[in-house]
Amino acid sequence: MDNRILGKRIREERSKIGLTQEKLAEFSEVSTAYMGRIERGERNITVKTLVRIANALGTTIDYLLKDSVEVEDHSLVKQWLQLTVDRTDKEKQMAIDVIKVMFGHLDS
Repeated sequence: MDNRILGKRIREERSKIGLTQEKLAEFSEVSTAYMGRIERGERNITVKTLVRIANALGTTIDYLLKDSVEVEDHSLVKQWLQLTVDRTDKEKQMAIDVIKVMFGHLDS
């Protein structure tokens, strides 16, 4: 998770509704200094604190986290699962053995 992106989004939402950092900190039950570090992306925050901040801002956690969470591409894993869904364990092992031989040739 990119804390800088999260902090920036929190700061933007706070500014949109005209809330001071001090008031947001108060509503979120954290210190003003801590809220400043959150907005600058210097601190990790707990889910509990994130919920309080989202509630104080009148938004959702998923909106605040949007673009701050890196999603891994699992398309290759999905392809493998699709190819092997109706295969026996023996057939799957054979496919793995073939891949190992192919990788061996690529590495040499």
